[in-house]
Amino acid sequence: MRLPVASHTPLTLSRVLSAIADSLRCHPKRLTASLAVLLLGTGVTAFGVAPLAPDAADLPVRQVLEATQPLAPQSAQAQMNALADFRFKLFRTESTRSSDRASTLLQRLNIDDTAAEVFLRTDPNAQLILEGQPGKTVTVEASESQQLLKLSMRWATDDEQVFQRLLIERSSDGRFTSRIETAPYTRSAQLASATIQTSLFAAIDDARIPDGVGVQIAEIFSTDIDFRRALRKGDRFNVVYETLEADGEALRTGRVLSAEFVNEGKAYQAMWFQPPGKDEAGAPLKGGYYTLDGQSLRRAFLSSPVEFSRISSGFSMRFHPIQQTWRAHNGTDFAAATGTPARTIGDGVVEFAGVQNGYGNVVFIKHRNNRETVYAHLSKLNVQQGQAVSQGQTIGLVGSTGWATGPHLHFEVRINGVQQDPMTVAKQSDVVPVPAAALPQFRQLANGFRNQLQAAATIDQTRAE
Repeated sequence: MRLPVASHTPLTLSRVLSAIADSLRCHPKRLTASLAVLLLGTGVTAFGVAPLAPDAADLPVRQVLEATQPLAPQSAQAQMNALADFRFKLFRTESTRSSDRASTLLQRLNIDDTAAEVFLRTDPNAQLILEGQPGKTVTVEASESQQLLKLSMRWATDDEQVFQRLLIERSSDGRFTSRIETAPYTRSAQLASATIQTSLFAAIDDARIPDGVGVQIAEIFSTDIDFRRALRKGDRFNVVYETLEADGEALRTGRVLSAEFVNEGKAYQAMWFQPPGKDEAGAPLKGGYYTLDGQSLRRAFLSSPVEFSRISSGFSMRFHPIQQTWRAHNGTDFAAATGTPARTIGDGVVEFAGVQNGYGNVVFIKHRNNRETVYAHLSKLNVQQGQAVSQGQTIGLVGSTGWATGPHLHFEVRINGVQQDPMTVAKQSDVVPVPAAALPQFRQLANGFRNQLQAAATIDQTRAE
């Protein structure tokens, strides 16, 4: 290759470099663009043709030959018969609604069966499905032709050990039968955690924890934390609680097994423990909540005769809403809906149960050391005079009988006949310690609960992340 020159001077390396330099000075942009296109085209080409896998033509080829035996006619016929006899079974679950009839419930369950509808409308056991409160869980087993084969429903009873089960089955002749069975719950432990943003029950709802767990937490720590006024944003709790399952369905919430509540930076812990053995009367020793280091949280008197309710009128002077005068209010009024259970705050004997003046339906309970409690304005009495009652037992239902402007529970504590502030008496009541013989078992359980609470704390951390 020769470059054009002005004369026939022999081409040397220095002359070539000089010519290239002159071209760069005269046409810098054109040469730069040409070089960029050259490099980009090379790069794209290299990327486009770079092999990502071995060439299929270079892979080894292997041929596999296998001898098969023809299917015997009798075997083929047997398989065809089995397939012809096979029937699908379909399963579906629905919850009952207040507007349900037998026909609408079966329709949602994808059941098209007139005989089943008639049975559900006429059988006494089957009628339990649509009676009472809605929200019952109904499970059915149906044929491929949408005929009902089996129906089951479960519900809780007053006994926390067992549940009841309704079974409706179709026999081979097409007839339906029904029966009610009783079966024990399966208990399992659930771990949960939540942080307070506005209120305890708002946090409970956000974490999808049953309301009953929140009530128990408030009860457990009621002597240490004022859940009506002392909660702060950022307070948090970890909890381990029981669920009672019926055939795999969580039917009710059991007891809180252990809990930790951090209020204003201070941590409070509790665990449930029932000492082994029996008391002097031969009854099993009572269980209660204790701190994880063995200090009892159970006192001789509860702080409230109703579960976690706001106080509407405290132990003080007040303007009486009916008599229109200022007078001492020697008790505590708990605002609660009619029908709310009222419970005795301590063990004792019913001294009076009936109607008395402005109290309306009222219960007087005599306790040890000349102490007496009063539960007034009840809509229903559940005890009678002379009956022994234990702490937490329901003795009646909240109402508005007597001198009451609305449903609430008027509650009094008297010592030697003199009315006292119930809150002060509850906090000063005796604690029930762990028996010394049960301490080794208690400490072993406490270590397990401590680990479970630490695991529960990670749930809230994971949710926040």
